[in-house]
Amino acid sequence: MRKYLFILFGSILVSSCTQNELEVRVEQGVLEGVLLPGGIHSFKGIPFAQPPVGELRWKAPQAPLEWPGIRKADKFADNAMQKPVFGDMSFRSSGMSEDCLYLNVWVPADAKDKKLPVLVYFYGGGFIAGDGSEGRYDGKSLAEKGIVTVTVNYRLGIFGFFSHPELTKEAPDKASGNYGLLDQQAALVWVKKNIAAFGGNPDKITIAGESAGSISVSAQMASPLSRDLIAGAIGQSGAMIKPTLDAIPLNEAEQHGVEFAQRVKAKSLADLRAIPAEKLLDEASKPGAFNTRATVDGYFLPKLPSQIYAAGEQAKIPLLAGWTSTEIPYMAFMQGQYPSPENYKTKVEQMFGDKAEEVLKLYPGNTQEEVISSATALASDNFIVFSTWKWAELHKNTTSQPTYVYKFAKPRPALRSELGDVTEGLAGGLKEKSEEQKKDTMPAALSGASHASDIEYLLGNLDKNESYKWSKEDYKVSELAEQYIANFIITGNPNGDGLPQWPVSKAGENMNIITIDTVTKAAPLSDRARYIFLNSYYGF
Repeated sequence: MRKYLFILFGSILVSSCTQNELEVRVEQGVLEGVLLPGGIHSFKGIPFAQPPVGELRWKAPQAPLEWPGIRKADKFADNAMQKPVFGDMSFRSSGMSEDCLYLNVWVPADAKDKKLPVLVYFYGGGFIAGDGSEGRYDGKSLAEKGIVTVTVNYRLGIFGFFSHPELTKEAPDKASGNYGLLDQQAALVWVKKNIAAFGGNPDKITIAGESAGSISVSAQMASPLSRDLIAGAIGQSGAMIKPTLDAIPLNEAEQHGVEFAQRVKAKSLADLRAIPAEKLLDEASKPGAFNTRATVDGYFLPKLPSQIYAAGEQAKIPLLAGWTSTEIPYMAFMQGQYPSPENYKTKVEQMFGDKAEEVLKLYPGNTQEEVISSATALASDNFIVFSTWKWAELHKNTTSQPTYVYKFAKPRPALRSELGDVTEGLAGGLKEKSEEQKKDTMPAALSGASHASDIEYLLGNLDKNESYKWSKEDYKVSELAEQYIANFIITGNPNGDGLPQWPVSKAGENMNIITIDTVTKAAPLSDRARYIFLNSYYGF
């Protein structure tokens, strides 16, 4: 009997010890996380602000409230209000709600009382979609490399970027419209105050993101509210610099808000705040109803980000930024036209007018092969590559901190399919077509890495996306890419033992760039002439 009691008592002790290891006290109370394989602890669904509902809709995020007892942090909270506009997004969230201001933390094993580097990651999705629960952003892999990893939810679309004269008037700082960006800033403040409880170093916070997340990183670096909270930044395809979702003047955004209120027959802010979240989302999603843009509000953004960087007023921190080799396909530029030299020339003339001749020298299209290559480059540059280049160029020229630039070029493998290889099926079908029919068939897109395809590689999450037939080569590239990212978060320099040398880009010098692929190598950026032209074309 005594032996039985000893075993029982011992098991209680072990259980209690394990329970305590999974408990963390933050300002608002005690959290209880989950133990993952490898000793990683995860804490999901942590509120970093009060729910932005009712009277708090379209207000800056308010400090979170305390909770009694122990709060279970074992599941993702609801994702922000959005439509299912992107087919590559797969959420693990509890549902969808206007009550969405939560973050998730992955903690390395034995992190207690240590001062480990911290990564805070903002999801992409054009500021209209996305969620921190997505598997491709999972923080376990980077936590295994000794990094406390955080993903953050923020308000989207009309919930996160709505301006109106009455909102500006009621706000303490006389600003409106940047609520989604203010959510991110509030999350950074929460992390700064509380991350030491998880073993993180509040003075070693790196922010990162892809697409709209990368645009967010560029904005947070520029904002006087955030620039002193961060020690490093990583941008994957995108900056808040024209032509990529540049901020607009506050009065312009306010006028759009007035027009939207008239559209939904709302006579007051009370009327607008009384609209159910689902109905508001539906109304804002109608064609032409609402355009999601950040604002130069005089508070979060006192000037355009490009002006802030040009003046050297951004966060003076190491920056790692880049883009994919084929962000979007040539079809985006050709707009349904066959990629013949004649059609390409016409499209260039329509878009660039009296600058067309210069464009055709920089993006030649004398053969179909050239057209596909140049139209891909033009589409990608105007979509997101130029803005990312401009961000890195401005930063390296206005700070003594290092700037590292990459191009990710590893194409994803084929999609998994119960029907066999889709590409083979298409090729087989073409064999049965006449020569005339073949002429009407669009050629394949240029091989390369498409927009957002670098996320799983850089964050070490290939295994979280089961849609693709990942090979040993893919995992090898991912291992290399993730190690660069981890090194940068830990030291501010991506280089390390066993990795191809990644040169820093310095002020007054041509930008150095490393191409991450099956064979990874660095060289001076060969496309500089294109970006110098676009720099002039966009009025910089």
